[in-house]
Amino acid sequence: MTTSIHGIESRLLQQVSRSFALTIPQLPEGLIKPVTNAYLICRIVDTIEDETQLSIDQKRIFFDQFGQVIDGTLPADKFAGALHPLLSARTLPAEHELVRRTSDVMHTFFSLSDAQRQAIHLCARTMSRGMLEFQKKQNFNGLETLAQMNEYCYYVAGVVGDMLTRLFCAYSEAIAARKNNMVLLAASFGQGLQMTNIIKDLWEDKARGVCWLPKDLFRQSGFDLASLSPHCFDPCFGQGLGALIGVAHGHLRNALAYSLLLPRSETGIRKFCLWAIGLAIFTLKKINRKRDYTCSRDIKISRERTGAILAITNACIHNDVMLKLFFQMATRGLPLSVDKATTGRPDSVRLPEQMSADPQR
Repeated sequence: MTTSIHGIESRLLQQVSRSFALTIPQLPEGLIKPVTNAYLICRIVDTIEDETQLSIDQKRIFFDQFGQVIDGTLPADKFAGALHPLLSARTLPAEHELVRRTSDVMHTFFSLSDAQRQAIHLCARTMSRGMLEFQKKQNFNGLETLAQMNEYCYYVAGVVGDMLTRLFCAYSEAIAARKNNMVLLAASFGQGLQMTNIIKDLWEDKARGVCWLPKDLFRQSGFDLASLSPHCFDPCFGQGLGALIGVAHGHLRNALAYSLLLPRSETGIRKFCLWAIGLAIFTLKKINRKRDYTCSRDIKISRERTGAILAITNACIHNDVMLKLFFQMATRGLPLSVDKATTGRPDSVRLPEQMSADPQR
C-alpha cells in the first residue's frame, strides 16, 4: 500500500506543480518522500485560500479542520468530504483530486519520522493562520504596504523555507551544524520565490479579484493601484514594478547565500535550491525587460532556456565561485533593493530551532 500511495503522491505532484515535480526528484532519497508530502499538504492549505466560492468564515472552518486532520484528531475523509463538493470550476482539476486524496496524503504524513512530522505540522499550522489573517486584509487594489507584502510572502512561502531547513537539518548532521546561519536566510529564500510568482501572476490574480502588490511602493512612483489595468500601461506603474523586482532580487540573493551554506557533497539538495533560484532570476529578467506584459505567458521562460539554466547550474554545482559568477552575470541589469528584502517573519513565529511538540497520530 505504501508503494502505491507514493506513486499517487508523485502523480499528484506532477499535476499540481511542474516546477516542484522537476526539482524534488533531485533530492536525496531520504528527502524526496517528506518534501513531496510537505508540498502536497501545503497545496491543500493553498487550495482553501484560493477558492473564491468560500467565505472567510468557511475558510476559517476548513483551515481549522485540516489542522485537526494533521493533529490526527479528525478523519481525513471527513474533511475531504466536506470541502471537495464546495470547490468551484476555477479550482484546478488536479487540486480537486488532491483534496479527494487527502487520506492518502495523510497516510504518508503519519509514516514519517517525528522530526519530519513536527516540521510539516508547524509549517501547515503557521501557513493556515497567516493565510486566514490576510484574507481579511486583501482587496482588489492591493495590500497597504510593502511590509504587509513581505509578511504575506512569509506566511505562504517563507514558512516553507523554515520547514525545509528543519527537514534538511534532520536529514544531515553536516547541515544541522550550519543551522544557525541558514535560519537567518531560510524565510527570505521562500519569499523571493513567492514574490517572483506574485509579480509573474499579477494579471491572472487580478482577473480573480485579488492583488498582492503593495500600494505604498507604487505610490512612491506616482501610481495608484486602483487604476491598474492590463489594457493601459502607465510608465509610473513600470517604475513601481522595477522597485518590486529589486526587492525580489534582494531576497534571491539571500537564497543564493543560503544554498551556498549547504555542503558541496549534498549535490541533490543544492540542485533543488539552485534550480529554483535560477528559474526565478530569469523570470524576473523577462519581466524587467517587458514591464508592459499582460499575462504570465508573455514572460514565460522557454523550454530551451530552462534546459540551459539547469545545465549551467549543474556544471557549477560544486564550485561556489562559479555559482556566484553565474548569479552575478544572470542578474546584471536587474534592479536591486537589499534593504527592503526583509523576512516579514512575525515575532510570534517560532524559528527552526524552536521545535513544537510532535502532533498526535
